[in-house]
Order: sequence, then structure tokens, then C-alpha cells
Amino acid sequence: MQQNRNALKVAVVAVLTAVVVVFTMVVRIPTAKGYLNLCDVAIAFIAFTFGPWSAFIAAGLGTALADLISGYAQWAPISFLVHGLEGLLVALIVRQRTGTEASFLRKLLAGVVCIATVTLGYFALSTLFISTASVAAAEIPGNLAQSGVGFVLGLGVSIAVKRAYPPVRSLAW
Repeated sequence: MQQNRNALKVAVVAVLTAVVVVFTMVVRIPTAKGYLNLCDVAIAFIAFTFGPWSAFIAAGLGTALADLISGYAQWAPISFLVHGLEGLLVALIVRQRTGTEASFLRKLLAGVVCIATVTLGYFALSTLFISTASVAAAEIPGNLAQSGVGFVLGLGVSIAVKRAYPPVRSLAW
């Protein structure tokens, strides 16, 4: 029975990775060095609903694959690290062993960590590997908006899905 459960979790993570790819590619707002997208909606939803390992894998692989498919291959390793870490940290902060919902304070902390991880991660890594600090700094407002809006919408979707289908909690990993 445990083998079937693990196979189900792997399949769910594969589907969630595809969801992140779609959310990253469907709505793209061009910026100086790349584009803004809705990936953080999917990442926050996955972190709140499916747990840290699912969030890390789906967020990291999904955004990296979207970068590769979209012609932004130079961003794929950075997206993998930044968004994978974002999903992992958010999920770890809101994780509850008792099956109860995380407190408002934990959700607020997770939101701050989400925004900081995306904004500072892209700034630092793009400054180191892709461009100058001034060019990377120009992307900060967009990254703040993308991650902040994505976090709020992802939290809302997670709450709605958990209410509509409570057994989804058993797929957390």
C-alpha cells in the first residue's frame, strides 16, 4: 500500500510541475531582462497545500523548464534555485503537524519570506551571473509585485481547494 501512495505522490508532483510551467508561460509581462508571470500563484498554492518537498520540486523544476522552453535558458538555474527555495521555505513556515490551519502570523511571515526570497534571490544571482547591480535593481519592483500578488492569490486558491476537497491534505509531502 505504501508503494502505491509513493507512486501517487510522484504523479502529483509531476502534475504540479506542469501546473507551474503553465502558470509561468501563459501570462507573461515583458521586462528589461525577462518577464513577470503568475508562477508564484502556483508555487504558493502548492506550498500551502502539498508541503515542502512537493513545493521545492514543482517550483524549481517548473520555473526552470518554463525558462528553457521560453528561450531564457540563462535564467533556468537561477529560477530553479530561487523558486525552489521559495516553495520550500513557505511550506516549512506554514507546516502544521496537527492538521490545523497555520496561524495568521505564520502566513504573514511566509508571505514576507516569499517576497524576500524571490526579490533578493533574483537580485543577488542575476548580479553575480547575468548583469550588473543597477540592471538587476531595476527588476526589484516587478519581483516584489509578482511574488506578493502571487502569494496572496495562491493562499486564496489553497484555502478554496482545501474546503472543496479536504482529502487533498493527505497528498502533502
